[in-house]
Amino acid sequence: MSQASELRNIFLTLRFDGSAFHGWQVQPNAFTAQEALQTAAAKILGTTPNIIGCSRTDAGVHAAMFCCNFRCSSGLSREQLLPALNYYLPEQIAVIDCREVPLEFHARYDCKEKTYRYHIRNSRVRDPFLLRRATLESAPLDADMLHAQAQDFVGTHDFASFCAAGGSAKTSVRTISRFDVRRTNEDVELFVTADGFLYNMVRIMVGTLLDINKGRLPQGCIPDILAAKNREAAGVTAPAEGLWLADVRYD
Repeated sequence: MSQASELRNIFLTLRFDGSAFHGWQVQPNAFTAQEALQTAAAKILGTTPNIIGCSRTDAGVHAAMFCCNFRCSSGLSREQLLPALNYYLPEQIAVIDCREVPLEFHARYDCKEKTYRYHIRNSRVRDPFLLRRATLESAPLDADMLHAQAQDFVGTHDFASFCAAGGSAKTSVRTISRFDVRRTNEDVELFVTADGFLYNMVRIMVGTLLDINKGRLPQGCIPDILAAKNREAAGVTAPAEGLWLADVRYD
């Protein structure tokens, strides 16, 4: 369907509603965002490209910004590729930018920082417009206290206590540069920026903060949990529906 050309490296920026997908990465017997994109690309390119994602999001996790790249020999321009991909993609996912990058660029390994946002609707009444896009928490949340507690995550630490079983990372050491907790009326949002994240890391950090808020864990406990390097020392895993990949940064 596309004219042959020299090998090119195509960089895409996406947005997707994670409730429609079983995470990013292709897996058997489950529909994923990567599969949806590869299927759409195959219809345009005539062959299925190996699409490299910037992160491996869990089932139900959303992306306001998700970056990926693939190599192909298509002669289609950016102005042709972007609408063509969106034509074949399901409505829960969209390509919002398309550009050509150097052949050696890798969406995952060249990523310098990612920012995740966790959205909590702090109310006794659900908001139908936030269904599957925010976590409902009826217990009052002290956002200022949670922000102060979250600062113990900032810095370079071994986050083994905040990693679920099944992760494949070679090291559990990560550097968090920012962890903010903000309230706007009944919405509490947590923003965390790091050079990388472990499997379920953000959801376990959020769950631990919620357990501190409820008194299940004492204030000031985060340094001890980090030192324990034991998942059982940390709090619960917060639901996937409140988590969004918000920003991805490259040099």
